[in-house]
Amino acid sequence: MIKDKRENYLFFAWAVSVIATLGSLYFSEIKQYEPCSLCWFQRIVMYPFTVLLGIAVARKDYRISLYTMILSGIGALISSYHYLIQKVSFFGDHAVSCGRVPCTGQYINWFGFITIPFLALTAFVLIFICSTIIWKKSKEEYA
Repeated sequence: MIKDKRENYLFFAWAVSVIATLGSLYFSEIKQYEPCSLCWFQRIVMYPFTVLLGIAVARKDYRISLYTMILSGIGALISSYHYLIQKVSFFGDHAVSCGRVPCTGQYINWFGFITIPFLALTAFVLIFICSTIIWKKSKEEYA
């Protein structure tokens, strides 16, 4: 029996969400980096993916791809804005107040460009790509 490639994409999207969730928990709980407001919004989008995609993997439910595509797109937009206010002075100078922890702060800055919002953006984009592929392959199957 030939394994459905959608299953691999679904598993990869779930694995990315688990790594992103564990990474964010590592930064806040072990490294004691307090999340800013935009970080919380990104977490609100990312954390449910671990459960939703995990269930979808177990049930081989590819219909979840439409929802994860939309939600990961929203998460990517939030992460992109957060990254812009960190790295582009125009956006940082005109950013709204972000609460107790400034959203322009950079707890990490690996290689001069990798910050926590960049890591979140990468995860959201990977989940979006996998979800889009699954969605397209599912549409082809039913066409």
